[in-house]
Amino acid sequence: MKRILFMPFLQIPSGHHQVANGIIDSLQINNQFECEKIDILSYSYGKVEVIVSNFYIKWIHLFPTIYSWLYRKTVYKNKNDTKRFYLYEWLLLSQVEKLIKEKNPHLIICTHALPSYLLNLLKEKSEIPIPVINIYTDYFINHLWGVKFIDYHFVPTNEIKEALIERGVKPDSILVTGIPIHPHFKENIEVDKSNNEFSVLICGGNLGAGLMKTFVKKLRPEGKIRYTVLCGENYKLLNWIQQQNYPFIQALPYISSKEKMNKLYNSVDAIITKPGGVTISECLYKKIPIFIYHELPGQEEINLQNLKKWGLVYHLENWKKTPNFEEKIIQILSSERHQKQFKRHLDNYHQNLCSNNISDFINNLLSMNSREMTSSY
Repeated sequence: MKRILFMPFLQIPSGHHQVANGIIDSLQINNQFECEKIDILSYSYGKVEVIVSNFYIKWIHLFPTIYSWLYRKTVYKNKNDTKRFYLYEWLLLSQVEKLIKEKNPHLIICTHALPSYLLNLLKEKSEIPIPVINIYTDYFINHLWGVKFIDYHFVPTNEIKEALIERGVKPDSILVTGIPIHPHFKENIEVDKSNNEFSVLICGGNLGAGLMKTFVKKLRPEGKIRYTVLCGENYKLLNWIQQQNYPFIQALPYISSKEKMNKLYNSVDAIITKPGGVTISECLYKKIPIFIYHELPGQEEINLQNLKKWGLVYHLENWKKTPNFEEKIIQILSSERHQKQFKRHLDNYHQNLCSNNISDFINNLLSMNSREMTSSY
């Protein structure tokens, strides 16, 4: 049985974990792979990871401007591929080597930049012959990602493929896969949409983070739109909405079932959300019109910038100062011109995606490596 090691970072329920979990579920259907997901910080330093995760979440919410400035300065605007992050190397490089010796995987898949950076260093020194795949979970590539010595790259868009080629990556090692989504979201479930009003989903990540309560307070639904607010694990928000008894707003807690979430996606006419990579990718696959009401500093700001440039989202700017922004949503959803334009951008996005199934690619890659190893004896 082939062993595959997945390497996200931290244990926050982020897109890095969602992508890894989705691929693990798709690979384990045929029982040919032994998949394991390990956060290198927890592996190396145990409960220190909890402290780092809590600090990270609080930092983003309490000091968003500082986080945004530092993120852009350190890993986004600095385009020097040779820049070294010595603190990470000192803390974690030997731990990555130890982990690889312990697990002895046939393939390593990185869904976060930091493990990729460390593995790129090890591969540069020819210390690990194991193939490594980068799976990028945002709509840009920050410069912490290891690139030059990584074997394969699964990228979200053709523009990002071109950016990697400019950095010297061979085109045949890059697959435009989109940000991978769970296989359950690819199932088409028939849902009755016979109601006259539009159905719109509002969500803000598993933690129900962001300005969701403020946003819901600004809604003045008159029956033209029926809203479903996905509160994640924010039970204070869930209880508050339920106590308001809004006639056209329904609140739901975190939905763990992919089948139920898929059915919910198929039942709505649009989604109002933050520009997190995985949620956006799921909606792009479903071809659901996407409205952005809020973005967290750093990654989501840059995601939004690129998604707007590619015409894949509508940005609800200045909604706090707009008396009735629901009219704007209705206007866009009702406008034949807007919908044709959105469809054109969506078609362009989908046309550039490769037809390769990720699990098939991984299976073929490991089969090929196995034959090469056998023939070398």
